Amino acid sequence: MVSGANFFFTTQLMEWNFKCNRRKMPWKGEKNPYRIWLSEIILQQTRVEQGLNYYNRFICTFPDVQQLAAAPEEEVFKLWEGLGYYSRCRNMIATAKEITTVHNGVFPDTYESIIQLKGIGPYTAAAIASFAFNLPHAVVDGNVYRVLARYFGISLLVDSNEGKLYFSRLANELLDKSVPGIFNQAIMDLGATICKPLPLCMECPVNEKCVAFNTNSVRLLPIKGKKTIKKTRWFYYIIAEYNGSFLIKKREGKDIWQNLHEFILLESESELFKEEVFQSKIFQQVAAGAEIIQISGVGHQHLTHQTIKGQFFHIQLSKPLFLPGYRLEQGTEIAKLAFPKYINRHFENGNYFKLNASISH
Repeated sequence: MVSGANFFFTTQLMEWNFKCNRRKMPWKGEKNPYRIWLSEIILQQTRVEQGLNYYNRFICTFPDVQQLAAAPEEEVFKLWEGLGYYSRCRNMIATAKEITTVHNGVFPDTYESIIQLKGIGPYTAAAIASFAFNLPHAVVDGNVYRVLARYFGISLLVDSNEGKLYFSRLANELLDKSVPGIFNQAIMDLGATICKPLPLCMECPVNEKCVAFNTNSVRLLPIKGKKTIKKTRWFYYIIAEYNGSFLIKKREGKDIWQNLHEFILLESESELFKEEVFQSKIFQQVAAGAEIIQISGVGHQHLTHQTIKGQFFHIQLSKPLFLPGYRLEQGTEIAKLAFPKYINRHFENGNYFKLNASISH
């Protein structure tokens, strides 16, 4: 690592940011730590295009952290519905309550205190600290890893402990400590608009000293470890209806979709024929004397570490059914509850018009 290359990188990046960077987002230049925190939590593992509408809705519905903390959790989850990674939402609710009760509604103003909040790691803490309070902490996200790995020709695995430490130290060495927030936004913007996975190298302000560009190795960097093999789970949902009400329950425990709602679930490690579903203990228990309204095709949803596949079996009950852990809920009330994308997508595809009208948004 040559100091001259460091100086060139920082000065050229800042010049590009002031002269050429036209990336517009509503939270750029924001100084309110609550709004910065919301934008960062929403944008984790979410594209800007998708997250923008969610950010605007959250700001409109909960203008400050106290209102978010006081809101019914079901309302917050419903507003979050569709973003995925629901642990982010659970942590966000917990943090809002902590700021309101422990910190008297005032967002912590040091990196050390910010990183203690639930769901906030080094990247988010650095973003809030630098954007809101102008503190000298460099952000290191996927865009930053990509820019630095290519510019300096770094072959360390970006997702290894050694790599994370190295890139963090390097980013802090490069940081313009007089305007850390502006620098952090600039390097992320460079990665998002120029140094993309398929980069626009001829438009890059630092290509003159970029190792990857000058050695024709741009496509080889950054280097990540081996991807985790995804497992497949089969979810067969029984949508049991009686007089416009449906049997549902809230998912609990440590599994996916915690705090979201679902219909009666038959889970399998492998694909089942419909006859096997019919013969299952849960279907026999629920569907005795019921009329089968519809059987869907096979649907799927790809999650980070697993893929969910399965079908929906819609049945009309001849009498009320009481199933442990489940409750009968009117379709109009279901519209207020949060469901996994896997279930919502089924109804958004028009599989059953009555329920689609109840839970789509």
